[in-house]
Amino acid sequence: MRREIGCGSGGIAHYFGTHPDLRCRVSAVDVVDSRKITEGFDFRLVRDTALPFADAYFDVVVTNHVIEHVGDADAQHRHLMEVRRVMKPDGIAYLAVPNRWQLVEPHYRLAFLSWLPHGWRTPYLKWMGRGEYYDCEPLTMTALEALLRRSGFAFENMCVPAMRLMLEIERPGSMLAKVLRAIPDGISQSLRYAIPTLIYKLVLR
Repeated sequence: MRREIGCGSGGIAHYFGTHPDLRCRVSAVDVVDSRKITEGFDFRLVRDTALPFADAYFDVVVTNHVIEHVGDADAQHRHLMEVRRVMKPDGIAYLAVPNRWQLVEPHYRLAFLSWLPHGWRTPYLKWMGRGEYYDCEPLTMTALEALLRRSGFAFENMCVPAMRLMLEIERPGSMLAKVLRAIPDGISQSLRYAIPTLIYKLVLR
């Protein structure tokens, strides 16, 4: 049993729900129904971070670019505690969130937007004509890992392996792919602070 939080257009849920080899039963949730693909998975609307599932229900939970949208640090903690609650004791979770320190904020495509103090972000967004309210709270790696510990997870930072895999699939001949391929693991791990997306594998402690 697999679950996706914040399914968006439905692409990830559809991929796993229709995969010929994995044979997953997928349930997905979101606060709005913006699906463009609806086949292959169950879908439920939710109102907040609370999840309409029993304790210890899922083998795998995916929360992909969701935690930055749920609210402040307390809401993010509640989100993670719900992930923890619905995971089986031997289950795993995948979590991805934009790195606060990436140069260009990915939702609004503005340089340094997420670097600013929280109260300055909406005025900057309005001034640049990109929106009326900044509704995201991206995390630094340090802040995210502290939140994961507080929520009772053991975790593994997967930023560098994920970046290598993405480049090998999408741009195998690129200079960046060649550089990451050549850098020893011990050195490449120092790059994880600067990688645009923070990616983690979570298990219960």
